Order: sequence, then C-alpha cells, then structure tokens
Amino acid sequence: MQISLKKNLNKIGILGGTFDPPHIGHLYISKIALTKLKLKKLIWIITKKNPLKQKPYLSLKTRIKLSKYMTKKEKKIFVRYFGDKIKSENSFDLLNYLNKKNKKNKLFFLMGADNLVQFHKWKNWKKISRLAKIVIFARTKYSIKALNSIAAKKLNKNEWIYINSKKMNISSSLIRKF
Repeated sequence: MQISLKKNLNKIGILGGTFDPPHIGHLYISKIALTKLKLKKLIWIITKKNPLKQKPYLSLKTRIKLSKYMTKKEKKIFVRYFGDKIKSENSFDLLNYLNKKNKKNKLFFLMGADNLVQFHKWKNWKKISRLAKIVIFARTKYSIKALNSIAAKKLNKNEWIYINSKKMNISSSLIRKF
C-alpha cells in the first residue's frame, strides 16, 4: 500500500500585495479561501512596492501595522514581510523562497481577477503555477477580461481555480481616492 504524500501536506494560502491600505475585501477573500480550500493558514505577505504600480501611498510600516490590526481576531490569518529576506518584490521569487523553506506545504496563491488580466506581465508568470495553485477571485468589472486574458488562455486549467463568490466592490485604489 502506497501512501500519497500530497494528502499529508499543509495547505497554506498566500495573499501578497502592497495592501495600500488593507481593507475588508482582503479579509473577505481570505475567509472564503480558508473555508473553500480548507487551508491550515493564510499569510498576508506585504510588499514594499508592486513592480507594476506606482510608489505606495502609505509607508511599509503603516501598511503592516494596519494589516495586523485588521487580522488580529483571525486565528488562521498571519501578516508577514519577507522583502529583507528575499530582496525581491516578485511573486515568483517569494513563492520559490517559501517552497524551499518548507517542503511540507502546498501553497495556494490568491489574487483578484484584475491581477489575472496583467498576469502575463509578471516575472516568470508561467512558472508560478509550478510553485503554487493559483486561486483567482472574481472582481466587479474584471471577470470577463480575466477569463479571456492571455494568462487564462495559456495556463493549464488544472493550474488555477476561479472562485466566483459574492463580489465586494472595494479596492485600495478606491479607498485612496477618498
């Protein structure tokens, strides 16, 4: 009788980003991911800067503090910063680092549908699916664009999951406008 190692792996969710600022939408998809994917834990990984966006509005220290405050009652959600350890803001480098640190984890990389639209512009985007299962959350006005994106067409269907839950029309950029 052969025992599959995959069943013994810890399922860990990764939600990376600038969190500029963190908001209820981040928390909402985190809770859905924990439940639907049966994750052991979920890590919000704060980055100094998104390589495809302008400089963040809030300081890194403030974004980490706000994220920790927002998740303080959540027993399975943790806030981390790895920029000083991996010296990169790229998701590929981060996931590669996390996989090497603990081979007993199966990673699930969470992102909004808006990110899937530009995913083909990310560093080593095709290789990210080898490091983690990609989990896409529907976002208002982005679902059709995301499902017809270059990445959606080029990635194998077993490399990503699309979760079409109730959408929250909120984003960090929308909050910054106020």
